[in-house]
Amino acid sequence: MARQWAGTTYGDGWLHRWLIHSLRFMPVGLLYLGAAIFVVPVCIVLNQSRRTSYRYFRDIHGYGRMKAAWSVYANHCRFAQAVIDKFAMYAGKRFDVEVIGMDKFNALAAGDEGFLHLSSHIGNYEIAGYTLVSEKKTIHAVVFGDEKVSVMENRDSMFVKTNIRMIRIQPDMSHLFEIDSALCNGDIVSFPTDRFMGQSKHIDIDFLGRPASFPQGPFSVATMRSLNVLAVNVMKVGLKKYKIFVTPLEYDKSASRKEQIRQLSQAYVAELEKRVKEYPTQWYNFFDFWN
Repeated sequence: MARQWAGTTYGDGWLHRWLIHSLRFMPVGLLYLGAAIFVVPVCIVLNQSRRTSYRYFRDIHGYGRMKAAWSVYANHCRFAQAVIDKFAMYAGKRFDVEVIGMDKFNALAAGDEGFLHLSSHIGNYEIAGYTLVSEKKTIHAVVFGDEKVSVMENRDSMFVKTNIRMIRIQPDMSHLFEIDSALCNGDIVSFPTDRFMGQSKHIDIDFLGRPASFPQGPFSVATMRSLNVLAVNVMKVGLKKYKIFVTPLEYDKSASRKEQIRQLSQAYVAELEKRVKEYPTQWYNFFDFWN
């Protein structure tokens, strides 16, 4: 069943401002430790995310009970680190980022045609916004429209330094006109491809051995114009290090529209599956994704 995403970043504006201020002089490792000892255990006890995370490791990855239970804790710690790192970027800190496939991005960015980035809620995709930058093309990131004001303001202040703009999902679907305009101008549009935000059409694909529903919208946008598409996954590989995987997604642009959507969606899910298997504790969809 298609599920609409209605999540926002934890905390209120005061907490976010305190976190940014603290990170201007406090090492991220210290906050990681505090989160691991005090915040994560409380969240695991109070939130239903522990159950969906446990089922993810137990049923999808086939872990034993003890390994699955430990992985739930590690999963929540990784998620806390991803949130801390996001605010660390707002505070002016920088991370060591290695890009695998930068030449693929540069080749498309140098051309005249627009193209798509497809991402998911694994790792820390926002880091890509400060790394994959094109002087020629503006990158338009499609984001949840009701995110906390403090988060959106910090994104705006960070992105103004780069060639990045945000397209907020709107209930009246007006964001579709912004997406169309961006692509007509030959720019880049970045889509989250694992959550339903404003659309209900979906495509069912086997993912990690079980059927799952993915939003059809990003694949429809790509095939409507026969656009080039990149899968972009940003994975945490060290205390202050990330690795960005940029992977072109191939599909037969001469095939029927329905077949193009099928091929492109399967190519994307195969790449996503590869990264999730490699970094299982960096999967941050805390709901019954395979329900």
